[in-house]
Amino acid sequence: MDLKLKPFDFAQAAAKAGMADVARRVEAKTRAEAAGQSSAVDKPSFQTSFSSALNSISKSQATAATMQREVQFDNPTVSLEETMVAMQKAQLGFQSAVQVRNKMVQAYTDIMNMQV
Repeated sequence: MDLKLKPFDFAQAAAKAGMADVARRVEAKTRAEAAGQSSAVDKPSFQTSFSSALNSISKSQATAATMQREVQFDNPTVSLEETMVAMQKAQLGFQSAVQVRNKMVQAYTDIMNMQV
């Protein structure tokens, strides 16, 4: 029995899994390595990831506030159900950000209290 295995395409697997940004970075990295410039791909950092998450939370809060105002003004194009869902999404995002902040402060405190 002769088995031929083809190479695993991580970019294609990431795209199928719904991680388009990861697939684009992998494709860019493989193209850059093929061209001989491996430093062309920006490496993700915690700071950029966290700031984009905070921006997303801020946008969802602004959207919820706008929808809430429109419901109060009896705008017929904005439903109460959509507004409540948007408010819950914004609240969950904010609570998640607060929990991440608390964990980061706790980790910082633990590291600062370590004896060297």
